[in-house]
Amino acid sequence: MFLVKLKNSQPLKLLFNMNNKLIELACIIDDDDIYTNLVKRVIETKKLCKNLIIFKNGKQSIDYFEALLQNLEDSKIPDIIFIDLNMPIMDGWEFIEQFTKIKNRFNKLITLYIVSSSINPVDIDRAKSLNSIKGYLVKPIVINELEVIFNKSA
Repeated sequence: MFLVKLKNSQPLKLLFNMNNKLIELACIIDDDDIYTNLVKRVIETKKLCKNLIIFKNGKQSIDYFEALLQNLEDSKIPDIIFIDLNMPIMDGWEFIEQFTKIKNRFNKLITLYIVSSSINPVDIDRAKSLNSIKGYLVKPIVINELEVIFNKSA
């Protein structure tokens, strides 16, 4: 299944996580402080995961993941990553390309979602063509969307 959620479409029906299991670690890669602070607050308020890490660009996050591979720290590998496309230094597409090369070296399934303000069909089609991308969400994200995604991934 590939999720594409556009701004003015109907909210997703909330699915409940029947085993009440929380995601251990989620990751946001986005340079927009307002967006990341808002999503962080929603995640904390709704108790969607135990821990959250935030990076300002793809380069910071790739450096983090490569360091994890060197130190074999599986507990610091996120279960889910939300990545923006338009960022300085290393954008989302560059991150996805680099991450795809190393993700199989982790002993964990990592789910990736693109979260972008872009509604360009080229970006959406490109995301759909990549097996590593679970869905494409258009900002602003609806709270119910986050709950559905976290509950499916837990």
